[in-house]
Amino acid sequence: MRSITGRLIPLCLLVGIAMLALAPSAPAASGGACQLQGTASFGSGLNATAKPFDYSFNGALTNCQSSVAGSPASGTVSAGEVYTDPTSGKQYQLPRAQGNGSCASSTTSGTAVAFWVDGTRTVVTYSTTGATAAVHLSGSVAASVTLPPVNPTDPPLTLVTTRYAGNSAAGALVFEASPQECASDTGVLAAGIEGTISLGTQN
Repeated sequence: MRSITGRLIPLCLLVGIAMLALAPSAPAASGGACQLQGTASFGSGLNATAKPFDYSFNGALTNCQSSVAGSPASGTVSAGEVYTDPTSGKQYQLPRAQGNGSCASSTTSGTAVAFWVDGTRTVVTYSTTGATAAVHLSGSVAASVTLPPVNPTDPPLTLVTTRYAGNSAAGALVFEASPQECASDTGVLAAGIEGTISLGTQN
């Protein structure tokens, strides 16, 4: 991971993810791990004052390695964004992640979806706690998530997990932002995030 000395803010929150950027707390018996790099965007700025907040996230999953033959080498991950169904062209709202806290400490929970390069996908529900720049994430792969349509006349859309069903997720995230943003009245409106995502089963 590249050095980001001087850019880390004391930010204890999870953004994603979403989902997910994780260094596993124990080796997975089967599954995969990828490098994650993306951006989290907050509905209201996150600063030194503890308060409820929500956020969206999008990122790229690269350099994926897996013990499962045929697993994809890359993909993307999203939470809280508008998803366009490639079949119908209709738009749907992914659930926005929810949190409570400040730059110093926070807890969050949410649902994120990984879209793999081979056309499969993984729905993950997660929660986080942490302190300073390090955040612990734990989660599990969900069977599906149902999305409300952007156009209220369209029917809802259910995205079903088609890869890594029954797996779990665990690890840590690193956020990038300036201390000046966290100390400002506006707060952090968007921050980069990078790390490792791991999804697997345990013996």
